[in-house]
Amino acid sequence: MVDYNGRMGSVYVAGRGIPPAEVRRWSAAFATYLPERRPLDVLDLGSGTGRLTPGLAEEFQGQVYGVEPSDRMRAAAEPHPRVTYLKGSAEQIPLPEASVDAVLMFLTFHHWTDPVQGLREVRRVLRPGGVGLLRTQFSDVMPDLFWYRYFPSAREVDATMYVSVAEAQALAVEAGLTPGEDLVRITAEEPRTLRETYERLKLRALSTFEYLPEEEVEPGFERFAADAELDPDRAMPVYDATMLVLTRPS
Repeated sequence: MVDYNGRMGSVYVAGRGIPPAEVRRWSAAFATYLPERRPLDVLDLGSGTGRLTPGLAEEFQGQVYGVEPSDRMRAAAEPHPRVTYLKGSAEQIPLPEASVDAVLMFLTFHHWTDPVQGLREVRRVLRPGGVGLLRTQFSDVMPDLFWYRYFPSAREVDATMYVSVAEAQALAVEAGLTPGEDLVRITAEEPRTLRETYERLKLRALSTFEYLPEEEVEPGFERFAADAELDPDRAMPVYDATMLVLTRPS
């Protein structure tokens, strides 16, 4: 398990922050799969430092709850008048039954200790007809990230963190949620230069680096730094994000 109260928590804002324009694009993309009425109450499950949480409050105009187990991450979270940050986990969500219209699970699913129990909790707090947005990677549709070339084990390490699309759908059904048949793809991130990407990744704020063999890490960053020095303004590819839409039956 990654310790977000330790080193990772100290570098997360700098290494994983999301610019305001991207936050707005993510929020607009999520809105596509939710009712048009406003306000909507939303749970950001595994909200971390609140990268998206205030943006959800702006987009959906209701009460937003950021539930996060790491004290250090919650302490760094961006405040908003309609956002309440709470200590909790996927397996124990500190909200009443049927209290929100939507649950966002943004790159947190692979950290859950009990995915079925977590999804049962998502079903419990959703109102009937409510929607869960499971934004995660899937082992059978992993992107071929350009920076994998610097760290030979990185792709395999990442793939082992995630379940397949079919496995995620089966877990949702077991928990009493109805998964969409189609995998949603979203392009919300802005392109970054090689230098910008290196500066973010060198902070090792991705959980991938917690599992890489140490003998790969420093040589990999040395090669990465050399390439960034030679061609700093080269635009990096933008990859589609993957998401499953889960519904609590009415």
